[in-house]
Amino acid sequence: MKKQNKIHENSKHEQLETFRSYDQNQRMTTNQGLRLAEDEHSLKIGERGPTLMEDFHFREKMTHFDHERIPERAVHARGYAAHGEFELYESMKPYTKAKFLQEPGSKVPVFTRFSTVAGNRGSAETVRDVRGFAVKFYTEEGNYDLVGNNMPIFFIQDAIKFPDLIHAVKPEPHNEMPQAASAHDTFWDFVANNQESAHMVMWHMSDRAIPRSFRMMEGFGVHTFRLINEEGKIHFVKFHWKPKLGVHSLVWDEAQKISGKDPDFHRRDLWEAIERGDYVEFELGVQMIEEKDEFMFDFDILDSTKIWPEEEVPVKIIGKMTLNRNVDNVFAETEQVAFHPGSVVPGIDFTNDPLLQGRLFSYTDTQLIRLGGPNFHELPINRPVCPFHNNQRDGYGRQTINVGQVSYHKNSMAGNTPSTSKENEGAYVHYEEKVEGRKIQARSDSFKDHFSQARLFWNSMTSPEKQHIIEAFSFEVGKVKNNDVKQQVVNMFAHVDKNLATIVADAVGVEAPDVDEVSEVKQASPALSQESTPKLAKTRKIGVLIGNGFIGEEVKRTINALLEEGVVVDIISEKLGHLRGDNELGVEVDETFLTVHPVLYDGLYIVGGEVGNQKKFENDIVNFINEAYEHYKPIGIATTGKSLFEKSNGQTGPGIVSNSETSNFDKLFIEATAVHRHWDRKLL
Repeated sequence: MKKQNKIHENSKHEQLETFRSYDQNQRMTTNQGLRLAEDEHSLKIGERGPTLMEDFHFREKMTHFDHERIPERAVHARGYAAHGEFELYESMKPYTKAKFLQEPGSKVPVFTRFSTVAGNRGSAETVRDVRGFAVKFYTEEGNYDLVGNNMPIFFIQDAIKFPDLIHAVKPEPHNEMPQAASAHDTFWDFVANNQESAHMVMWHMSDRAIPRSFRMMEGFGVHTFRLINEEGKIHFVKFHWKPKLGVHSLVWDEAQKISGKDPDFHRRDLWEAIERGDYVEFELGVQMIEEKDEFMFDFDILDSTKIWPEEEVPVKIIGKMTLNRNVDNVFAETEQVAFHPGSVVPGIDFTNDPLLQGRLFSYTDTQLIRLGGPNFHELPINRPVCPFHNNQRDGYGRQTINVGQVSYHKNSMAGNTPSTSKENEGAYVHYEEKVEGRKIQARSDSFKDHFSQARLFWNSMTSPEKQHIIEAFSFEVGKVKNNDVKQQVVNMFAHVDKNLATIVADAVGVEAPDVDEVSEVKQASPALSQESTPKLAKTRKIGVLIGNGFIGEEVKRTINALLEEGVVVDIISEKLGHLRGDNELGVEVDETFLTVHPVLYDGLYIVGGEVGNQKKFENDIVNFINEAYEHYKPIGIATTGKSLFEKSNGQTGPGIVSNSETSNFDKLFIEATAVHRHWDRKLL
């Protein structure tokens, strides 16, 4: 056990250290190791003469620069990642023989990449989109990749339609617009004519598509896999990542503004959290169904447009992932990491989900073109921690220096090495599923119900969540120029909820839907609502709006209370520098009104005070209050800040906590911060 832990905890870190060593006393050399005397001037004939071709350093430096870019991912191009570890809570031995899931307390290194789907690598991060959630486990049996999204389902049922989906959602080819957005004609034309997308579109129009943070969204394996134990018994399984901070989102107006104020908002949030020691935690859960129960549900468990409702198939929490180290180089790690749902270990196998089956082909094909050849597994970020031996040779980017004259199987000249292993020696053996049937290009009738679970999702939303879905449809379909497409969309979603479709039809200027067959699903699944997830003040970001002359003891007490609760505090004022309170207690300003914006904070603490340009200072604070108030955020008001709040559009009520009106201010403000949004607030 000690040996196993050493492998998991140390070897990947040590392996990567070899490639990122840094010494401040390093001397500059060429890539061949030749020390350089000059790196600022190319070799010329005379000071104003032509550059000479014999300047090998100039040629090497420029050639490398000219070839630095690789093709970005066709999807999931905009991503960010971090290192961490996965710790197992309880043994999964009854269900799988995967070694990293056997011993409680055992740990394996992980690398996790979050991403948007539709936008290019330079697009904004708070757009309405699905988020990728891919985890690479570096286990002693090889790398295991759990490659999923922040939504548990997908738009299509068969991978053959994936190119069509992505072509439809990407910028339209005739004008290359819009970037990183689904609010345009071709996407909604695809939706209306591929109605299997109904359930996923409901998720896409929900708050799940605009997460507050990578740290505050769920992750899902999407597909149905198999777990296989030592006795060969199988369970069908779906994987879930549950964020310890709960699932929370932005509001749409806020998301749009953040795209302009800080297009790096999500990656900055992840980077800063890890740098300050607020390590990111997700618990791994599994839903499992015995093989004998495969057909007992009113949906096909292999259909990737369907969830397994948690009320019917509970999620069993089995471990925790902690992201605790930022990358050292985004290109070498985040960009070059190669995920593949086909990277599995013994005890985890595939099912006949036709979307999963297509992904098993597509991912390898993608890495070959992106990373320049078949040796992408040798890049440090992709290299397994266990030894690997086979007869594959040569190719672009080969790093291994193979020795010996034999590179084939079977052989006698090298004692038939490397040799294959038996199952009881740790070899991967595919599950022997019995399959019979004719070759056919068709889909099972069990995949034909497209609206029941879309209705289940709608039923499970709270009133504010439903209103946000209506507004999202109204915005997205309102951006469509083709009236026929708009009419098709509202007619389609009338099958989910006629009132929803009727409101949207009115908003986008088409006829109310004339649809008789509306889903009669009455059930709800509370697990689908974000409101049922944890609400914590920890790591929330509060902006303190302050000037000189504040009440020192009051402000000190509140800021300390916030910090003790794990809240992140930024001091914001007219300009950078030092501010002093009434008792000479001082604070250092972190940001100015020019460098930040209220949409970048989860709440505000209004202190006020005196500065050089008092009128502008007070106007800036009032503008911050108005914006935060309209986005339903908590606002704490110090004694000296009351008059400023009274000048704003804000009204006393939910999420508004005033120090002059309660003796329990700090506690109540922290509780209001944990709530995240105060939806019952009255807006003007």
